Amino acid sequence: MNTVTGLSDVERKLLNRIYWRHVAAEDISGRPDADLAGAVDSHLALATVRPQGTARVRVHTPSAEADGWTAAGRSVVEVVTDDMPFLVDSVTAELTQTDHPLELTVHPQLVVRRDITGALLGLADPGDPSPEDTGESWIHVEMERVTEQDAAAIESRLRHVLSDVRDAVEDWQKMGEAALRAAGDLLGGQADPDLVADQEHGEAADLLCWLADNHFTFLGYREYQLEHGDRGAALVGVPGSGLGILRGDAPISFSFDALPAQVRERVWADPRPMIVTKSASRSTVHRPAYLDFIGVKRYNAAGAVIGERRFLGLFSRSAYSESVLRIPMLRRKVDELYAITGFTPNSFSGRDLIEAIETYPRDELYCTSTAQLAEILLAVLHLKERRQLRLFLRHDEFERFVSALVYLPRDRYNTDNRLRIQQILTEELHGVSIDYSSWVTESVLARLHFVVRLDPGQATGGPVDTAAVEARLATATRTWREDLAEALDERYDPVLATELTARYAEAFPAGYREANSAWAAVDDLTRLERLHGDEDLSVRLYGADDARRFTVYRRGSPVLLSEVLPMLQHLGVDVTDEQPYHINCPGQPAPTWIYDFGLATPGDAQPVAAIREAFCETFLAVRKGLAESDGFNRLVLLAGLTWRQVSVLRAYAKYLRQAGTTFGQEYLESVVTSNVAIA
Repeated sequence: MNTVTGLSDVERKLLNRIYWRHVAAEDISGRPDADLAGAVDSHLALATVRPQGTARVRVHTPSAEADGWTAAGRSVVEVVTDDMPFLVDSVTAELTQTDHPLELTVHPQLVVRRDITGALLGLADPGDPSPEDTGESWIHVEMERVTEQDAAAIESRLRHVLSDVRDAVEDWQKMGEAALRAAGDLLGGQADPDLVADQEHGEAADLLCWLADNHFTFLGYREYQLEHGDRGAALVGVPGSGLGILRGDAPISFSFDALPAQVRERVWADPRPMIVTKSASRSTVHRPAYLDFIGVKRYNAAGAVIGERRFLGLFSRSAYSESVLRIPMLRRKVDELYAITGFTPNSFSGRDLIEAIETYPRDELYCTSTAQLAEILLAVLHLKERRQLRLFLRHDEFERFVSALVYLPRDRYNTDNRLRIQQILTEELHGVSIDYSSWVTESVLARLHFVVRLDPGQATGGPVDTAAVEARLATATRTWREDLAEALDERYDPVLATELTARYAEAFPAGYREANSAWAAVDDLTRLERLHGDEDLSVRLYGADDARRFTVYRRGSPVLLSEVLPMLQHLGVDVTDEQPYHINCPGQPAPTWIYDFGLATPGDAQPVAAIREAFCETFLAVRKGLAESDGFNRLVLLAGLTWRQVSVLRAYAKYLRQAGTTFGQEYLESVVTSNVAIA
């Protein structure tokens, strides 16, 4: 018998067997037996006492010195609580938010026996429990090492999460019953038929019944009374009506009270009996998504709105996969869309329309008005397989976020472009945060859905120019090939531009495309096109006076750096960097190269514009053997001389040597070049 935990040897063996039973062998292979046993002992010590209805949580980093075992240098999260749904996914979702990667999750489900104080008395075989036994979930998570301060914060957050899970699970049935009661009230004729169409009440009631049929994970419920005061409409919580994560009584709806007065009044003037939208807070239970908000209006006998029944939760997986034709409220929108567009269900356009609806972001279908849906869906259908970017914005009726749908060519969809889109949308819409999801199929277009969260207390800067934002996105996400085609169209006639695009679109390597714009590439390929025959070469000097660059264009064998550097040094420049590019142009008889050199020049050098032609001609003359490569060539850079004029000075120096002067050529080069400024 273990006197610390009260477990017999048989129970201890049962615990060891159950604890690691569902863990992949490769996750624990190679670990010392002492570490495996230590993890179980540590968890067992935490579980020794657990009062009924509570959860035990501990975050620590075990060490061999202090604890006698380790977790491979990781921190360990241990949880002991009653077995219930949503535990593991809620705990791991919360831990994921800490930005410390999770390495291992162990979830043994045990059957235990405790006394009235919560002290552990023993374990039972899960296959043969007794009436007094209860099921428990023990969760062991290993994560990247955290500090003691972070561990305390994580423990606090996990206790809050586990409390929310317990509240939601315990009240789940009551919340479903509340949804059915709300549906019955909508069908009970309380609303004025002149205020809202009966059909809309019926669809809202059907949706509530559909949600209660395992299509919605109810997490919170509360009833509110509508009151009007100095600040306009306000929702006051009905005491004792809260369930799930909304159990705690609140004097008012703080989220509603934070809305601008005109928005609050507009909500109650809206004839719809139900509002389906997204909450401003994330779920702590099941999935870390933003909570789905369902507000059902309450009416008095005269048909006036007197309050709200509020449901918070998450649409279930089946709610996202089921056809819209079988979902209340959405099926009505489908009928309205057919009426607006004039399409029939069995027509070609009608089938395209229903496919577009089925694949449309499901949350957006609930929240978007039928008129706006028709506008967006028709634009999407007209877009079809066109390779262009389109942006569609929907502003939340409570002014808390903006939903942005971006359709763009599939080959443009990558992480860099997605981040560019996020940055632009956040800037243009004055957002404080942004979330995204993507939809990529065999279609030529990919769809990105962004939700830009707004700061309620910050001005948005007025209406958004959607066309201007769309143009900015299109420019930011264009491919280099598309830019090259446009640049060639601007420079050449259409036939030649098309030919050059086909030839050079994939010719430039990734390093070149990263460093150079497509418009710069047009200048470079124009020079490459002028090269004739093997071993032909041309050069270019460009850039600002304090950031000069020199490019060599070559067809044939590669240019040797050992050949080029001395020539440039004799021209009075130092090479600071070199970027060689092999231009792999299909159909070229010989390899094509571009060598781009960064140059450092003395402060008394002539401006680029003044010496560009002379500098390039001198380099080519030296390479062809028409001129010598020596220090006299610095006069091109310093005095703007041509290579022929430099040759005359070089000849004078040689004549002086033949005449018997005692000064060597290097000395003469130094004297002449050093006195250029004086002259």
